[in-house]
Amino acid sequence: MSTAVTREAEDLTRNAPRTESLAALLVAGERPARPSALSASMTFGWRAMLKIKHVPEQLFDVTAFPIMMVLMYTYLFGGALAGSVDAYIQFLLPGILVMSVVMITMYTGVAINTDIDKGVFDRFRTLPIWRPAPMVGYLLGDVVRYVIASAVLLTVGMVIGYRPGGGPLGVLLGVALLLVFSFAFSWIWTMFGLLLRTEKSVMGVSMMVIFPLTFLSNVFVEPKTMPGWLQAFVNNSPVTHLATAVRELMAGNWPMADIGWTLGWAAVFVMGFGAATMRLYNRR
Repeated sequence: MSTAVTREAEDLTRNAPRTESLAALLVAGERPARPSALSASMTFGWRAMLKIKHVPEQLFDVTAFPIMMVLMYTYLFGGALAGSVDAYIQFLLPGILVMSVVMITMYTGVAINTDIDKGVFDRFRTLPIWRPAPMVGYLLGDVVRYVIASAVLLTVGMVIGYRPGGGPLGVLLGVALLLVFSFAFSWIWTMFGLLLRTEKSVMGVSMMVIFPLTFLSNVFVEPKTMPGWLQAFVNNSPVTHLATAVRELMAGNWPMADIGWTLGWAAVFVMGFGAATMRLYNRR
């Protein structure tokens, strides 16, 4: 018995790969090319889409919620503010579209905070990829959610009686501007997702920021009847500039000043909060 064991050990020793051969095997082949920034970002964006595929309930906030908002505000305030539902929906729908999409941007921070708690980001940081790719991927995945919300709201609005004077081109330009702004605005929540400890705290802070910005704007009514001090805030709010630009583009006009302000605010959000996000991400 001992002789057989000894022979088996000798055979294993004789047939064991040498260190030199292992090293030659590891370095003989070419390493795979490092993924580009676009490729890595798209991969993480697809990962975000797969989450929606496996948990379709996540689409509730971009389907049922916008429908509820547009129906409720149109039929509650349409007659009182504009005299009829048909008249009010022409003003309200672009504003509700802006409000709904801007509000759902906060879920980006919630998703990031959840992945941090699960330890997924620790793995992301060890990968040889473009550093901001996980963050950009989240935002790209959420852009699809914004498109779905826009399509749902526009469909419901058309059924109720909304008729954009700018036609399909005006609608596409308005939605495109909204998507650019929402992508930039989402960087605020990526920063809070990294900064705060729990997803509930991210949700709470997001609500405290979003509600004043969206309700204190021209989404529902023109600010002409508001007090002077409130008009000063509303007229300079980024949501007001965005809502005005989207409303006018869909009506067939070219509000260059509001478009410029909207793109300017988007650039500020990306440069300011994007840089803060990456600083926090590299330090965690």
